[in-house]
Amino acid sequence: MTDFLRGVSYVPRGLRLLAAPWLAPYVWVPIGVNVLVFAGLFWFAGAQYQALLTWLLPEPSTFSGEGWWSQTLEFLALLARWLLWPLFLLAAVVVMFYTFTALANLIAAPFNGWLSARVEQQATGRAPAGDGAGFTAEVLGAFGGELRKIAYFALLGVPLLVLFVVPVANLAAPFLWALYGAWILALEYMDFPLGNRGLSFRAQRQHLRGQRLLHLGFGAGILALTLIPGLNLVAMPAGVIGATLLAVENSHREA
Repeated sequence: MTDFLRGVSYVPRGLRLLAAPWLAPYVWVPIGVNVLVFAGLFWFAGAQYQALLTWLLPEPSTFSGEGWWSQTLEFLALLARWLLWPLFLLAAVVVMFYTFTALANLIAAPFNGWLSARVEQQATGRAPAGDGAGFTAEVLGAFGGELRKIAYFALLGVPLLVLFVVPVANLAAPFLWALYGAWILALEYMDFPLGNRGLSFRAQRQHLRGQRLLHLGFGAGILALTLIPGLNLVAMPAGVIGATLLAVENSHREA
Protein backbone atom coordinates (compact mmCIF):
# COMPACT_ATOMS: atom_id res chain seq x y z
CA MET A 1 0.00 0.00 0.00
CA THR A 2 2.97 2.33 0.51
CA ASP A 3 3.83 2.11 -3.20
CA PHE A 4 0.16 2.52 -4.19
CA LEU A 5 -0.28 5.67 -2.08
CA ARG A 6 3.02 7.08 -3.31
CA GLY A 7 1.72 6.66 -6.85
CA VAL A 8 -1.50 8.51 -5.95
CA SER A 9 0.52 11.39 -4.47
CA TYR A 10 1.92 12.36 -7.88
CA VAL A 11 -1.54 13.46 -9.04
CA PRO A 12 -1.93 16.45 -6.64
CA ARG A 13 1.71 17.31 -7.31
CA GLY A 14 0.89 17.49 -11.02
CA LEU A 15 -2.13 19.69 -10.27
CA ARG A 16 -0.03 22.12 -8.22
CA LEU A 17 2.45 22.63 -11.07
CA LEU A 18 -0.27 23.58 -13.56
CA ALA A 19 0.03 27.20 -12.44
CA ALA A 20 3.78 27.38 -13.13
CA PRO A 21 4.42 30.19 -15.69
CA TRP A 22 7.15 28.22 -17.47
CA LEU A 23 4.62 25.50 -18.31
CA ALA A 24 1.79 27.77 -19.49
CA PRO A 25 2.21 27.30 -23.28
CA TYR A 26 2.38 23.51 -22.97
CA VAL A 27 -0.62 23.33 -20.63
CA TRP A 28 -3.15 25.89 -21.81
CA VAL A 29 -2.66 25.84 -25.59
CA PRO A 30 -3.76 22.17 -25.98
CA ILE A 31 -6.61 22.71 -23.48
CA GLY A 32 -7.77 25.69 -25.54
CA VAL A 33 -7.56 23.68 -28.76
CA ASN A 34 -9.60 20.87 -27.21
CA VAL A 35 -12.26 23.24 -25.90
CA LEU A 36 -12.60 24.79 -29.39
CA VAL A 37 -12.85 21.34 -30.99
CA PHE A 38 -15.55 20.21 -28.58
CA ALA A 39 -17.42 23.53 -28.91
CA GLY A 40 -17.40 23.08 -32.68
CA LEU A 41 -18.62 19.49 -32.42
CA PHE A 42 -21.33 20.53 -29.97
CA TRP A 43 -22.52 23.33 -32.28
CA PHE A 44 -22.55 20.98 -35.30
CA ALA A 45 -24.47 18.29 -33.36
CA GLY A 46 -26.98 20.90 -32.15
CA ALA A 47 -27.58 22.16 -35.69
CA GLN A 48 -28.13 18.62 -36.97
CA TYR A 49 -30.44 17.86 -34.06
CA GLN A 50 -32.48 20.97 -34.79
CA ALA A 51 -32.80 19.89 -38.43
CA LEU A 52 -33.96 16.44 -37.26
CA LEU A 53 -36.59 17.96 -34.97
CA THR A 54 -37.81 20.20 -37.79
CA TRP A 55 -38.18 17.14 -40.00
CA LEU A 56 -39.93 15.03 -37.35
CA LEU A 57 -42.07 17.70 -35.70
CA PRO A 58 -43.90 20.39 -37.66
CA GLU A 59 -43.51 24.01 -36.62
CA PRO A 60 -46.46 25.41 -34.60
CA SER A 61 -47.12 27.93 -37.42
CA THR A 62 -48.08 25.06 -39.76
CA PHE A 63 -51.23 24.32 -37.76
CA SER A 64 -54.17 26.23 -39.15
CA GLY A 65 -57.57 26.76 -37.68
CA GLU A 66 -58.76 27.49 -34.20
CA GLY A 67 -60.38 24.17 -33.38
CA TRP A 68 -59.41 22.12 -30.37
CA TRP A 69 -57.65 19.54 -32.58
CA SER A 70 -55.20 21.99 -34.16
CA GLN A 71 -54.55 23.61 -30.78
CA THR A 72 -53.87 20.19 -29.25
CA LEU A 73 -51.42 19.32 -32.04
CA GLU A 74 -49.66 22.65 -31.60
CA PHE A 75 -49.37 22.08 -27.85
CA LEU A 76 -48.00 18.54 -28.33
CA ALA A 77 -45.40 19.75 -30.84
CA LEU A 78 -44.21 22.46 -28.46
CA LEU A 79 -44.14 20.00 -25.54
CA ALA A 80 -42.12 17.47 -27.55
CA ARG A 81 -39.54 20.12 -28.48
CA TRP A 82 -39.40 21.30 -24.87
CA LEU A 83 -38.73 17.74 -23.67
CA LEU A 84 -36.33 16.64 -26.42
CA TRP A 85 -33.84 19.51 -26.15
CA PRO A 86 -32.94 18.76 -22.50
CA LEU A 87 -32.43 15.11 -23.53
CA PHE A 88 -30.02 16.25 -26.24
CA LEU A 89 -28.09 18.43 -23.79
CA LEU A 90 -27.89 15.57 -21.28
CA ALA A 91 -26.68 13.16 -23.96
CA ALA A 92 -24.10 15.70 -25.18
CA VAL A 93 -22.75 16.20 -21.66
CA VAL A 94 -22.47 12.42 -21.09
CA VAL A 95 -20.73 11.87 -24.43
CA MET A 96 -18.32 14.74 -23.79
CA PHE A 97 -17.60 13.46 -20.27
CA TYR A 98 -16.66 9.99 -21.49
CA THR A 99 -14.85 10.98 -24.71
CA PHE A 100 -13.05 14.16 -23.66
CA THR A 101 -10.00 12.40 -22.23
CA ALA A 102 -9.49 10.07 -25.22
CA LEU A 103 -9.97 12.75 -27.88
CA ALA A 104 -8.04 15.35 -25.88
CA ASN A 105 -5.06 13.02 -25.55
CA LEU A 106 -5.08 12.34 -29.30
CA ILE A 107 -5.19 16.04 -30.20
CA ALA A 108 -2.68 17.12 -27.57
CA ALA A 109 -0.23 14.21 -27.95
CA PRO A 110 2.62 16.34 -29.41
CA PHE A 111 2.13 19.02 -26.74
CA ASN A 112 2.20 16.38 -24.02
CA GLY A 113 5.59 15.11 -25.19
CA TRP A 114 6.99 18.64 -25.07
CA LEU A 115 5.34 19.28 -21.69
CA SER A 116 6.94 16.15 -20.25
CA ALA A 117 10.36 17.09 -21.63
CA ARG A 118 10.06 20.59 -20.13
CA VAL A 119 9.09 19.23 -16.69
CA GLU A 120 11.98 16.75 -16.75
CA GLN A 121 14.43 19.45 -17.79
CA GLN A 122 13.26 21.67 -14.94
CA ALA A 123 13.44 18.80 -12.43
CA THR A 124 16.85 17.40 -13.46
CA GLY A 125 18.57 20.29 -15.21
CA ARG A 126 18.82 18.41 -18.51
CA ALA A 127 16.52 17.34 -21.30
CA PRO A 128 15.60 13.65 -21.64
CA ALA A 129 18.02 11.58 -23.71
CA GLY A 130 15.50 10.87 -26.47
CA ASP A 131 14.39 14.50 -26.81
CA GLY A 132 15.33 16.65 -29.79
CA ALA A 133 13.73 14.91 -32.76
CA GLY A 134 12.46 17.08 -35.61
CA PHE A 135 9.06 18.73 -35.34
CA THR A 136 7.43 16.58 -38.02
CA ALA A 137 8.91 13.38 -36.62
CA GLU A 138 7.71 14.23 -33.12
CA VAL A 139 4.16 15.06 -34.25
CA LEU A 140 3.81 11.97 -36.43
CA GLY A 141 5.35 9.78 -33.73
CA ALA A 142 2.98 11.21 -31.11
CA PHE A 143 -0.12 10.53 -33.21
CA GLY A 144 1.12 7.04 -34.09
CA GLY A 145 1.80 6.28 -30.45
CA GLU A 146 -1.70 7.41 -29.43
CA LEU A 147 -3.33 5.20 -32.08
CA ARG A 148 -1.22 2.24 -30.95
CA LYS A 149 -2.31 2.79 -27.34
CA ILE A 150 -5.96 3.07 -28.35
CA ALA A 151 -5.70 -0.29 -30.14
CA TYR A 152 -4.09 -1.89 -27.07
CA PHE A 153 -6.69 -0.41 -24.72
CA ALA A 154 -9.53 -1.69 -26.93
CA LEU A 155 -7.96 -5.15 -27.01
CA LEU A 156 -8.06 -5.26 -23.21
CA GLY A 157 -11.35 -3.44 -22.76
CA VAL A 158 -13.67 -5.41 -25.06
CA PRO A 159 -13.41 -8.69 -23.08
CA LEU A 160 -14.09 -6.76 -19.87
CA LEU A 161 -17.23 -5.24 -21.37
CA VAL A 162 -18.48 -8.74 -22.17
CA LEU A 163 -18.21 -9.63 -18.48
CA PHE A 164 -20.96 -7.11 -17.67
CA VAL A 165 -23.55 -9.37 -19.33
CA VAL A 166 -22.22 -12.70 -17.99
CA PRO A 167 -24.14 -13.91 -14.90
CA VAL A 168 -22.07 -14.10 -11.69
CA ALA A 169 -18.99 -12.71 -13.48
CA ASN A 170 -20.81 -9.38 -13.83
CA LEU A 171 -20.53 -8.93 -10.05
CA ALA A 172 -16.77 -8.54 -10.40
CA ALA A 173 -16.95 -6.56 -13.66
CA PRO A 174 -17.13 -3.03 -12.09
CA PHE A 175 -14.05 -3.70 -9.95
CA LEU A 176 -12.13 -5.15 -12.90
CA TRP A 177 -13.19 -2.17 -15.01
CA ALA A 178 -11.84 0.26 -12.38
CA LEU A 179 -8.57 -1.69 -12.31
CA TYR A 180 -8.45 -1.58 -16.10
CA GLY A 181 -9.07 2.18 -16.06
CA ALA A 182 -6.23 2.78 -13.61
CA TRP A 183 -3.85 0.62 -15.67
CA ILE A 184 -4.58 2.26 -19.03
CA LEU A 185 -4.33 5.77 -17.58
CA ALA A 186 -0.97 4.89 -16.04
CA LEU A 187 0.18 3.62 -19.43
CA GLU A 188 -1.30 6.64 -21.19
CA TYR A 189 0.61 9.22 -19.18
CA MET A 190 3.79 7.30 -18.39
CA ASP A 191 4.23 6.94 -22.15
CA PHE A 192 5.31 10.58 -22.43
CA PRO A 193 8.33 10.60 -20.07
CA LEU A 194 9.31 7.02 -20.97
CA GLY A 195 8.77 7.60 -24.68
CA ASN A 196 10.97 10.72 -24.51
CA ARG A 197 13.70 8.42 -23.24
CA GLY A 198 13.32 6.14 -26.24
CA LEU A 199 11.41 3.25 -24.63
CA SER A 200 9.07 1.37 -26.95
CA PHE A 201 5.46 0.77 -25.92
CA ARG A 202 6.26 -2.86 -25.12
CA ALA A 203 9.24 -1.82 -22.99
CA GLN A 204 7.02 0.71 -21.20
CA ARG A 205 4.51 -2.01 -20.28
CA GLN A 206 7.32 -4.17 -18.90
CA HIS A 207 8.64 -1.20 -16.94
CA LEU A 208 5.24 -0.52 -15.36
CA ARG A 209 4.73 -4.18 -14.48
CA GLY A 210 8.02 -4.07 -12.54
CA GLN A 211 6.35 -1.71 -10.02
CA ARG A 212 2.71 -2.49 -10.64
CA LEU A 213 1.22 -1.09 -7.42
CA LEU A 214 3.11 2.20 -7.73
CA HIS A 215 1.79 2.81 -11.24
CA LEU A 216 -1.70 1.50 -10.46
CA GLY A 217 -1.85 4.05 -7.62
CA PHE A 218 -0.91 6.81 -10.03
CA GLY A 219 -3.48 5.61 -12.58
CA ALA A 220 -6.17 5.38 -9.87
CA GLY A 221 -5.47 8.97 -8.86
CA ILE A 222 -5.85 10.16 -12.46
CA LEU A 223 -9.02 8.07 -12.84
CA ALA A 224 -10.53 9.78 -9.79
CA LEU A 225 -9.56 13.16 -11.25
CA THR A 226 -11.31 12.45 -14.56
CA LEU A 227 -14.55 11.73 -12.67
CA ILE A 228 -14.70 15.21 -11.10
CA PRO A 229 -16.49 17.74 -13.35
CA GLY A 230 -14.26 20.72 -14.05
CA LEU A 231 -11.08 19.06 -12.86
CA ASN A 232 -11.39 16.48 -15.65
CA LEU A 233 -10.51 19.31 -18.05
CA VAL A 234 -7.03 19.56 -16.52
CA ALA A 235 -6.56 15.85 -15.82
CA MET A 236 -4.49 15.48 -18.99
CA PRO A 237 -1.71 18.01 -18.26
CA ALA A 238 -1.75 17.13 -14.55
CA GLY A 239 -1.30 13.48 -15.51
CA VAL A 240 1.63 14.25 -17.82
CA ILE A 241 3.35 16.36 -15.15
CA GLY A 242 2.75 13.78 -12.42
CA ALA A 243 3.93 10.92 -14.62
CA THR A 244 7.12 12.80 -15.47
CA LEU A 245 7.89 13.51 -11.82
CA LEU A 246 7.22 9.85 -11.03
CA ALA A 247 9.56 8.67 -13.81
CA VAL A 248 12.33 11.08 -12.80
CA GLU A 249 12.21 10.30 -9.09
CA ASN A 250 11.80 6.58 -9.68
CA SER A 251 14.90 6.51 -11.86
CA HIS A 252 16.83 8.27 -9.09
CA ARG A 253 15.65 5.67 -6.55
CA GLU A 254 16.71 2.83 -8.83
CA ALA A 255 20.10 4.45 -9.36
